[in-house]
Amino acid sequence: MNAHAAPDQDIATARAQARIDLAAAQRLAVLQEMSEGIYNHFTLTVPGTHDQFYVTPLGLHWSEVRASDYLTVDYTGKVLDGKGPLQRSAYVIHAPVHKRVPQLAALFHTHMPYITALTRLKDQRILPIGHTEAQLIAQIAYDEDYTGLARDWDEGERLADVLGDKTILIMAHHGVLVGGRSVAEAYDRLYQLERAARLQLFALWTGKELRYLTDAQAALVKSQLENTALTNGAVPGYELHFNALKRLLDRENPGYRD
Repeated sequence: MNAHAAPDQDIATARAQARIDLAAAQRLAVLQEMSEGIYNHFTLTVPGTHDQFYVTPLGLHWSEVRASDYLTVDYTGKVLDGKGPLQRSAYVIHAPVHKRVPQLAALFHTHMPYITALTRLKDQRILPIGHTEAQLIAQIAYDEDYTGLARDWDEGERLADVLGDKTILIMAHHGVLVGGRSVAEAYDRLYQLERAARLQLFALWTGKELRYLTDAQAALVKSQLENTALTNGAVPGYELHFNALKRLLDRENPGYRD
């Protein structure tokens, strides 16, 4: 009996930690000015499933989200567990991508200010002008076709098509969708993307000529990311970063673990 019980306990533990990490990410987004009140949505595949995800009910300010608050939703939009309203766009945008790109367990959609400002420009691209940008540009897809509010399943399918095999989707006139294999990876990527957009806007605001990386320099960074380790340890940098941010959150806004 114990041999059969262990996997169930492992899944229960993984689900509890998943909720904690997702709540931490949403509260951190408030601290780091990457949230929009009660709006936007972070989702995470429920560990041990292939057709369910966690999402907060609409109406909670992200600064008050707790691990116990999450709805469990299937890919048809049915709420399986939890209380409160499901925001339609959270289901429409996220479910098709979760279904078609299962390796992106965490999907974060925000209208965070700097990257969203770029989506208002005729050229919304992250330009290859610096160190942070060079680490991201190979992961970015661009949606150039604004189609209004995301209220229909077909819109999520369209967005999944545009995303393809990338992990970041920059959406014209709208915002961004960022994915990762875990909450830690997705949040680190979201953070770095907003920093890159901020730096790009600061550089543009000077009105001076931009300094571009060469193709060889950009290719070098891509190769280094794929073929060399950040540290001599086993813990990826994005996990170290997210763990540090959770310690910050424990000081600044505890309670997300409840």
